[in-house]
Amino acid sequence: MGDQLSGRAGIVTGGGSGIGRAAALKFASEGGQVVIADMDEAGSAATKALIDQYGGEAICVATDVAQADEVEALVARTVAAYGKLDFAFNNAGIAGDLVPLIDYSEELWDRVIGINLKGVWLCMKYQIRQMLAQADGDGGGGGGAIVNTASVMGLVSSATNPVAYSASKHGVIGLTKTAALGYAKDGIRVNAVCPGFIETPMVAGVFERHPERKAAVVAEHPIGRLGTPEEIAAAAVWLCTDAASFVNGTAMTVDGGYVAH
Repeated sequence: MGDQLSGRAGIVTGGGSGIGRAAALKFASEGGQVVIADMDEAGSAATKALIDQYGGEAICVATDVAQADEVEALVARTVAAYGKLDFAFNNAGIAGDLVPLIDYSEELWDRVIGINLKGVWLCMKYQIRQMLAQADGDGGGGGGAIVNTASVMGLVSSATNPVAYSASKHGVIGLTKTAALGYAKDGIRVNAVCPGFIETPMVAGVFERHPERKAAVVAEHPIGRLGTPEEIAAAAVWLCTDAASFVNGTAMTVDGGYVAH
């Protein structure tokens, strides 16, 4: 147990599994009060149970990040429970599928963009409003730190990448930079993490549908393996601590060297 986030409250979207679960555990282990937001209520409850085991503090709020009213309610519930919002990890996302651009359905496009890109925008919209209100004296203190999950697929691409996923993650990086520049003067830092391929249920699902891709994907990581959720969580949590106080508007790659070649 650490204390880098002692007395601070925050939100982790997509906290029911994978990177989100690892991050919720890490935030709580550093003393943070964590709101686990996910559409998967059973997954969120399982994450909370893990936090409870070592005396951490967390609550669960069922949330579809593509719905403005649910995101607004998520932030309100956070403030009702903990009195403020100090950090947020906007991590919820889906992969879509490896379908050629000309065959990609409008329905799938809208779903992926809605969760991965619109969802990040909505989360920042209501999170930043709350952080600004705190800076005005309504919640005491002010400022905050936000981290968005982008991807190496938001930095580079290939003809075989999931079309909407790649587009959404490029968009997340643009949103991150815009927010970082817009609210730095208010003491709000906004950054993104760009994971390589990570051993999560989402990535496992892609490989189940396309098993021929796994060996090639692993080979694209010079370190010789996929990443772990805990490795991404460590970066996201660090970006929300005072140790990263001069880091703003960056897209941090945590990718085993994927984009270096």
